Amino acid sequence: MWILRLNMADRTYCLEEVPESLRNLGGRGVTSSIVHAEVPPLCHPLGPNNKLVFAPGIVTGTAAPSSGRISAGAKSPLTGGIKESNAGSSWGQHLAALQVKALVVEGQPSEKGHWVAHLTWDVPAGRPRVTFEPASEYVGKDLYEVFPALYKRYGAKVAVAGCGLAGEFGYANAGIVYNDMKDGPTRYSGRGGLGSVLASRGLKFIVIDALGAPGVTIADSSRFEQGRKMLVDALREHAITKPKGGLNTYGTAILINILNEAGGLPTRNFSSGRFEGAASTAGEAIFEGNKQRLGRELYNHACSPGCIIQCSNTWHRPDGSEHVSCVEYESSWALGANCGIDSLDDIAELIRLCNAYGLDTIETGGTLGVAMEAGVIPFGDGAAAIRLVQEMGQGTPLGRLLGSGTETVGRVYGVTRVPTVKGQSMPAYEPRAVKGIGITYATSTMGADHTAGYTIAPEILGVSGKLDPLSPEGKAALSRAFQATTAFIDSTGHCLFIAFAILDIASGFEGMVEECNGVLGTSWTNDDVVRIGAEILKKERAFNEAAGIGKEKDRMPEFMKYEPLPPHNQVFDVPDVALDSVYAEF
Repeated sequence: MWILRLNMADRTYCLEEVPESLRNLGGRGVTSSIVHAEVPPLCHPLGPNNKLVFAPGIVTGTAAPSSGRISAGAKSPLTGGIKESNAGSSWGQHLAALQVKALVVEGQPSEKGHWVAHLTWDVPAGRPRVTFEPASEYVGKDLYEVFPALYKRYGAKVAVAGCGLAGEFGYANAGIVYNDMKDGPTRYSGRGGLGSVLASRGLKFIVIDALGAPGVTIADSSRFEQGRKMLVDALREHAITKPKGGLNTYGTAILINILNEAGGLPTRNFSSGRFEGAASTAGEAIFEGNKQRLGRELYNHACSPGCIIQCSNTWHRPDGSEHVSCVEYESSWALGANCGIDSLDDIAELIRLCNAYGLDTIETGGTLGVAMEAGVIPFGDGAAAIRLVQEMGQGTPLGRLLGSGTETVGRVYGVTRVPTVKGQSMPAYEPRAVKGIGITYATSTMGADHTAGYTIAPEILGVSGKLDPLSPEGKAALSRAFQATTAFIDSTGHCLFIAFAILDIASGFEGMVEECNGVLGTSWTNDDVVRIGAEILKKERAFNEAAGIGKEKDRMPEFMKYEPLPPHNQVFDVPDVALDSVYAEF
């Protein structure tokens, strides 16, 4: 295994042996460890001292189910703190096949320009090789136009990561784009502005051709295979993750109706917990709409090779042509209910534009909601929302303001209802109606982030027991445990959605751990999961504190403490002492 460093100051690269401290880590554990050790916490996120780290998970690139995840980490232009953002794509599997534990993009060119880093396997030398090639022909263009040109140039079997116009403009809202299973630009490390960090290095795309590469070394194949089978069986058994189960049939947007019924679907910039147009934007509506437009039932597909959950959907136009993939829950909500928009066709076009420009859909929807609150355009006006996102892609003055993120737009327009924590826009769960997820938003090292500790599982879905979402009791300990476990899952390379099965089926949890033991040759038990996750969180917390983001930032926006949220008329009443206890216990 290697640490591969790309120095963009002079476009050179070097390979290093993996240090002992990283050998039993992967994914988020690697990205956060390197950022913590090598990035000055007070550096400018787009300046020469920041570093962008990519790391496949421990089991990424193996036959482990639903494990095609790649972690990207850096100091975030959006939050000013540490950031790990991951995605499902074959790109991470290609990187793992090259036996790269971490790809570190560092240095900054003194001259302007954009480059492609082309990674291949040097068969005679038995190691990865990198060539740098000009990327000027891809600059300033729609990613749907660029990706086919990249595949024509580099071959049909490569994998691609890069940034779009949002990264070129330096937006705090810019994601890192990866190829999907059809070689389109639809998979994203969306949150935190990491696309702008990539662009600030002068790096437009990283193309990987893993032909001839040795693949992932497995220390104990029988132990790995035993664990793999246990996890596969759990995923195929659980109602949420099984074939033609909830996620495979209706996608993640199945949650629209569920959260709306619970009164926890943020609507019109977090002014209500219910949206009258929810049913027309939900996973069920996507399934039925596709059936009507295609004349057949369409089940969902995988985001990366080897995923057996297969929750990624596709929305089609009235004539049956593909409009966009995919309409995730977060995207449908952010650009739908949060903006008062109930047209799936408008939502799909907004998502397509975000894909085309390299924008995070959650932050974009949050920003549009605050702009609507300010009266820039009316709530519910899908056509006007599309025009605003087009301005972001054009880099107009208004577009650049919107690309700066939700909190900046709120400050510029003097809006008091700004749903952010540590500068990052809240996702699709109202914390006044689901108190545990609010604690995760407040205390996560990443800013407001549902994936950091998904307490929705027990609070809404009844996974691992059923808890009252309106009660704050015991939720600090719940969030703490979920955050630590999530940090471990993010390090394995598994999709977070395996959590539904492993939390309810003990053998599935054991299978996940045994897969890691098989790859690494370790002897971890289930008890090591929280321990390892907590160690990762401590590094992230230490970085943030050194960057000036301490416990005083672990707070919800003030309006949520005094504005009751319909229909339950609840405020966020979790005391500060409970919020402070989350990390005090580590």
